[in-house]
Amino acid sequence: MRQATATDTVVERLWRAAVEGDEPAAASVVHEALDTGVPEETLLLDVLAPVQAKVGVEWAADRITVAQEHAVTAINERIVASLAHRRTRGRAVSSRGRVTISCVDGEWHAFPARLVAEVLSLHGWRVDYLGAQTPTPHLVAHLHQSNPDAVLLSGSIPTHLPTAHAAITACQAVGVPVLTGGRAFGPDGRYARTLRADRWAPDARGALAVLDEGLPRPGTSAGRQAVDDLPHLADQEYTMVARSRHRLVRQTLAGLEDRFPPMRAYDDLQRERTAEDIAHIVGFLATALYVDDPELFTTFLTWTADVLGARHVPTRSLVAGLDVLAGQLRDFPRATHAIERGAAALAEHAARSVPGPRS
Repeated sequence: MRQATATDTVVERLWRAAVEGDEPAAASVVHEALDTGVPEETLLLDVLAPVQAKVGVEWAADRITVAQEHAVTAINERIVASLAHRRTRGRAVSSRGRVTISCVDGEWHAFPARLVAEVLSLHGWRVDYLGAQTPTPHLVAHLHQSNPDAVLLSGSIPTHLPTAHAAITACQAVGVPVLTGGRAFGPDGRYARTLRADRWAPDARGALAVLDEGLPRPGTSAGRQAVDDLPHLADQEYTMVARSRHRLVRQTLAGLEDRFPPMRAYDDLQRERTAEDIAHIVGFLATALYVDDPELFTTFLTWTADVLGARHVPTRSLVAGLDVLAGQLRDFPRATHAIERGAAALAEHAARSVPGPRS
């Protein structure tokens, strides 16, 4: 078992202050640690990053509210900014190299990208940090103006992978290599490879190592289309599911009442949340079709089952929704296969979750 460290104590103190909404106390925890010799990089990656990760875990387990989730994130962001201001006061501009760091269009989870930006700045890189959900045309326009050594593209939500693919292709078309990171690209970067990113890094230290190695500039052939990288898209399943998303959600919501009778007693808010859950299911299914990997879909479903379970919503409602959706997509072989895999994964997950007999 890993021994507790002094950093663990700082993490716990920061978490307690942040989740209580006490920003002055939270900031004091971090700056006091810095004053006692804890390196800034350690505070960014081994204190602030774990606290931010805990936000998602605690929300999924229904132990904190959405409001608390947002409050902790805002406090962490302001602490990062305070460290940056303290570091750069009176510091000369570095000439080691220049990079652009941006989130995929539609991606609001900017904190991981911000941490990468600060770590690279610590190591002498000039960083243009563009923040959350940067539209691809504006990102490319910035590249024309700044001519960076690389673009670092961050994504946390897999449903943004099609948009990430467009951004990767557009950046490479103007001769700028793309380094991707974030949970959206898979635990081992598998979707970064699928989408033909130049490199992938699991975290800020990994990104720094890749930049230290150097990224060659890609060719500037603008004629290559994104679909050339993904020949399976020729079957049009992704396109049809993505374009029919609103109809699929509406029809699945209607059909679910017959398969899951308790839903008939739902109030408007419960029905709205159910519709949101179905929309996420359809979105993740479409993305799994885009990258041709049913595991992306099954992973989302088992995570959703845990979230629903924490909120005392039975998993059978999720299985019933899949069954209704499958009926609408019976003419789509890859979609049907992914749904079947998802239903099997939910059954296995439910079996593992059932407590065994007492001895």
